[in-house]
Amino acid sequence: MAPKKLKTVEAAQAPAKRQHKADAKVATAPAKPRPLTRIQREKQDIILEAALEVFSVHGFRGATIDQIAEVAGMSKPNLLYYFPKKEEIHRRLMSELLVTWLAPLEEMRADGDPFVEIRSYIRRKLEMARDFPRQSRLFANEMLRGAPHIIDMLEVDLKALVDEKAQVLMTWMDQGKISRTDPYHLIFSIWATTQHYADFDVQVRAILGKGRGGEGRFEDAARYLEQLFLHGLTPRPKA
Repeated sequence: MAPKKLKTVEAAQAPAKRQHKADAKVATAPAKPRPLTRIQREKQDIILEAALEVFSVHGFRGATIDQIAEVAGMSKPNLLYYFPKKEEIHRRLMSELLVTWLAPLEEMRADGDPFVEIRSYIRRKLEMARDFPRQSRLFANEMLRGAPHIIDMLEVDLKALVDEKAQVLMTWMDQGKISRTDPYHLIFSIWATTQHYADFDVQVRAILGKGRGGEGRFEDAARYLEQLFLHGLTPRPKA
C-alpha cells in the first residue's frame, strides 16, 4: 500500500508546485517600461534629428555614434543611454520615415476623380521632395544597401498599400476613366520622377542655374509631370 500513499502525497503536492512555478514566472517577468518623460522625449527627438543629418550625408556605414553625439550637442554616454546601438537609431528613423512615405499614397481616394487624385499624388510627392530631402536621401541609401533594416516593412506595409492602390487604378482602367497600363509601373514611375528632385537636387540646381534653380523648380516640375502622366493616361477615342 506504500506506493499508493506516495502517489497520494505527490498528488496533494502538485497544485502547490504549480503555484510555486507560476509565482516564479510572475516574479521573473520583465516589468513594463515606464512612459518617457517630456525631457526624455525631447532628448530622443534631438538625437533622431542629429542622426538624420549624419545618416543622410554619410550613409549608415559611414555614420558613427560620435558624429551623431557631436551634432546632437551631447556626450556619447548620454546618447547611448537613450539608444545603445547605432542600429537602433537607424531603425527608428527608417520606421518613422516609412510612415511619412506611405502617407501621400494613402490619400489617393478610390471614389475621387482619377485625374484629380493622380495630380494630387504627384504634387504631394514633389512637396515631400522639397520639404524632406534628407529623409529621401536616407531612404534611397537604405534601398541601395538592399533595405536590410526595413525589408520586412517593405514586404508587408508598403506592398499591401501599393497592392490596394494598384487595384484602385485597375478599377479606373476597367471603367474607361484612364488608359490601360501597368498600375505598378505607373506608381514606380511617379516615385522615380518626383524623388529625383530630392535625391539629385544638386544636379538639378546646377543644370537649371540661378534663374530656374530656385524654389520655382518644384512648381515647374509639377506642371511638367502632370502633363506627362495625365496626357499619357487620357483615354484615346477608339478608331
